This record gives sequence, structure tokens and C-alpha cells, in this order.
Amino acid sequence: MKTYSMDLRKRVVAACDTGNWSRQEVADRFGISTSWIRRLLQRRRETGSIEPLQRGGYKKPVFHGKDLEKLQKLVKQQPDATLEELRDRSGVDCSIMAVHRAFQRLDYRRKKRR
Repeated sequence: MKTYSMDLRKRVVAACDTGNWSRQEVADRFGISTSWIRRLLQRRRETGSIEPLQRGGYKKPVFHGKDLEKLQKLVKQQPDATLEELRDRSGVDCSIMAVHRAFQRLDYRRKKRR
């Protein structure tokens, strides 16, 4: 779902602040839900801003720098090791998927069958 524009947010807040309409009437007029109006006004009350919250994000990779180099060395030592074995030997507390993503960054291919 797309975030609502700042123009719409400003118009909704202005309509609510005038006190001429109820929240239900404002929601019907602008084609939005009353719960969204409630959350918008609550955000303004708590933070002083009606700007949308940042969507998504970026999580730093678990294997980077020396950990990534160590993973490369482990693969060179034993190329047929499973992802789980490599994770355990690396000493990094992570998921198997994190090891897989590190392999993708290193441009390694894993054989899926023996």
C-alpha cells in the first residue's frame, strides 16, 4: 500500500482541526479510514509531525569484513562443507540464510545435490 501524500495529510488534519466535521465525515469526504485519521492525529500529538514513517529498511549483513574473509578461507579449506557446517565453524551467530546471502555476495555457487 502506498503512503498517503503530505497534501492529503495536511487537508485531513486541517479538516479535523476546524471541528466542523466528525472523523467519520472527514473519512468519507477524503476516502480514508477513521482509524488512519486517529493514528495520524496521535502521531502529530506524540511527535509533532504528520510525515509518513520510513518504510522498509536495510539491515547490515552479518558477514562483512573479517567475518566474510574467514568464511572465504573456510570454503577454500573444505569446499564441500554444508552451509550449516560453515556457519558453525565461522563462529558467527546467524541463520543459514545469512551464510547463503554471504555466498551470493562472494559469487559462490553451491551444488544442491551430491
